[in-house]
Amino acid sequence: MKHIIFGGDGFVGRHLSERLVNDGEEVIVADIAKSELAHYGKARHLSIDVTDPLAVRAVPIAPDDQVYNLSAKMLSPLQVRAKRHDFFFPVNYHGTKNIIEAMDKAGASRLVHFTTDMIYGHTVVHPMTEEHPVSPLGEYGLSKWRTEELSAEWRTRGMNISLFRPRLIIGPGRLGILEKLFKLIDANLPVPMIGSGKNPYQFISVFDCAEAARLGWKAGCPNEAYNLGSLNPPPVRKLLGDLVKHAGSKSLLIPTPGWAVKRTLDMLDLLNMPLMDPEQYLIADEMCVLDVSKGARELGWVPQYRDEDMLIAAYREYRAKKDGAMRAVAFAEAAE
Repeated sequence: MKHIIFGGDGFVGRHLSERLVNDGEEVIVADIAKSELAHYGKARHLSIDVTDPLAVRAVPIAPDDQVYNLSAKMLSPLQVRAKRHDFFFPVNYHGTKNIIEAMDKAGASRLVHFTTDMIYGHTVVHPMTEEHPVSPLGEYGLSKWRTEELSAEWRTRGMNISLFRPRLIIGPGRLGILEKLFKLIDANLPVPMIGSGKNPYQFISVFDCAEAARLGWKAGCPNEAYNLGSLNPPPVRKLLGDLVKHAGSKSLLIPTPGWAVKRTLDMLDLLNMPLMDPEQYLIADEMCVLDVSKGARELGWVPQYRDEDMLIAAYREYRAKKDGAMRAVAFAEAAE
């Protein structure tokens, strides 16, 4: 049996690949990118664009192989409204369709597939279980929901497809929207919050995501969906306040009327000058906390990383990169 990881060079994929290789598993990474990763000494890499159905069908999938789909276009880099559908759907939906059809042709039936919590849209029930109503607020969440609908169809044909719906994934190598926050804190500038900051904000560690994917395989790919998020997320005000304190910054946290900020961001979005994606800011002051107990009950998956620790670790990575860049510039100037 082989483990075939589409998007295996990406954020979650590289950690899953490394974990499986270290466990002695045979791993094929099918990804359009190839980074300088140590585990490629044991894992095989195939240069594959998931939007190309012929390329996907060329991957040597066998009937007893375990397949993972971690390939995706994310909310970063920010896209203007008119370009969002064509940015997200080719990889997120059509790429998934190509992978499932290639599996079917090869006789393979087990898939671990990552979607997103953004399929839920606005909070209707708190905390949000996997049965929460689905109403995506934009093209990213919609593209992922379409893959869940596709998965439901293929389950009726005999496939076993486990779906994972993560909150905002953070960990080494990805800053995304957090970089804007870190720049404000570094410059001792005010940090505006959408709303009062009393609502919690929930992350999920890339390491916990990789472990969830591994446990999905171990469980035989149940035909179920699982939320992925941290335990006991703190209020936004405390989360950011602890970060400001850790950074030694003089930044002040500024509560704002959420409705006014959202309407302003809506207007900027209409003018093709987005500061955030609507799928991010429209729920920023809501009680968007995922109930992750189903994963614990059925897979034995329990998140190991705290939101406070993950955010501070991300800030330390940001500072290390910034300080390294500044040293490089200073060295170049001295050399001249």
